[in-house]
Amino acid sequence: MLIGELSRRTGVRAHQLRYYEARGLLEPRRGPGGYREYGDDAVLTVGQIRSLLGAGLSTDDIAFMLPCVTGTTPRLEPCPELLDGMRERLRVLDEHIDTLLRSRRALADYIEATERRAAEEGPATG
Repeated sequence: MLIGELSRRTGVRAHQLRYYEARGLLEPRRGPGGYREYGDDAVLTVGQIRSLLGAGLSTDDIAFMLPCVTGTTPRLEPCPELLDGMRERLRVLDEHIDTLLRSRRALADYIEATERRAAEEGPATG
């Protein structure tokens, strides 16, 4: 099938499919006219990519994981490299969450202190 048909069948825009190809996630054949030709398995692969992106994984993460992915859910086949990669991604996400929580707390503290000061000083006069 051509890219337009894959786009219709998956609901993913053609430019996104080309991006997936550029990232090594999809590997179409090239027809005689140079057009991308996808097998029926590409529909499943695009669904898997979308699900993994929805889990917050990067296309680099997915490229690493995709050989171990099966089914529409998708299901991940256990292998040490895959688990190590997912654990590392989780560690990075946890670090980001910790940083965001510290930033949120600091901002909330500034807001609270400023509101308290405003209440103590009364309305500003200009």
